[in-house]
Amino acid sequence: MKIIFVSLICQYNLPIMKDLLYLKDEQLKDLIEKLFIVYRDTFTDPKKILNKYSLGTAHHKVIHLVSTYEGISISELLKKLKITKQSLNRVLKDLTKLEIIKFEKDEQDTRIKHIYLNEKGKKIFLEIFETQKKRIYNALLNSSSDEVVNFDKVLKKIING
Repeated sequence: MKIIFVSLICQYNLPIMKDLLYLKDEQLKDLIEKLFIVYRDTFTDPKKILNKYSLGTAHHKVIHLVSTYEGISISELLKKLKITKQSLNRVLKDLTKLEIIKFEKDEQDTRIKHIYLNEKGKKIFLEIFETQKKRIYNALLNSSSDEVVNFDKVLKKIING
């Protein structure tokens, strides 16, 4: 079956796909290293901003998600972060003390709390976002539309396992 598939690919002159059929461990290790470097550099860029407000990576993740999903509940946030309640509570306590987030009880079910960024939180998010946006925007700007679309598809497949 594999030989037939390879023959079909060669017949339609798709040499790039032929190379992908034989992804070796070294190629996968190289890809994983690149993902690590992308993560490291993208999240190192805003370090000065985070340090200015005495915040860390965990705080940054929460600020980003609360900005993206305005009014997210604590349980939804836990699912997105895949961390323990204890870890999240520590971060939320810090962000509350620094007056970066605020909570509002759900109108139908008062046991549910929704989280919002306050003005200071929005300001911090924008500072961080502008720093990260430069790197990502430059990479996307220097890519073809097909590369951008395909990159997004591959990322989604990695995320979804």
